[in-house]
Amino acid sequence: MRNKTPTGTVLYTIEQAIKEYRKICQKNIQKVVNDITVDQCLVLIILNDNSNISQIEMARLLFKDNASVTRIIELMVKKNYIIREENELDKRKSKLVITEKGLHTIDLLTPVFNLNRRTALDGLSEEEIEQLDQILNKIISNCKTV
Repeated sequence: MRNKTPTGTVLYTIEQAIKEYRKICQKNIQKVVNDITVDQCLVLIILNDNSNISQIEMARLLFKDNASVTRIIELMVKKNYIIREENELDKRKSKLVITEKGLHTIDLLTPVFNLNRRTALDGLSEEEIEQLDQILNKIISNCKTV
């Protein structure tokens, strides 16, 4: 591997790809629902897939710290995408529940999510996508073992 500047490495390119993907996602989301962010959409998707998920686990899935997830959730409660239901057994805990507005938003944005993925992966074969996934998982594994 030849010596490159920090902005000339494959890791920089991965970072740039992620940022460009998030930009196109946000742009396409805004065309349909103008008051929600990519991260807020991810919260809705995660909650929709697992209604009993803890906030700590959600933070892990979103690659965010707990404080950031708390802020995202508070904004979503204010915008009426989700509500907090009190836990009868433990008053310190609450359960996040998607509202009708949140469910409607998921329905509206599902085609957008699919379009975003198709746009980002356009021109890549199934084999290339699988190989890329394997390579990225190897990088993740390498970083976790250090």
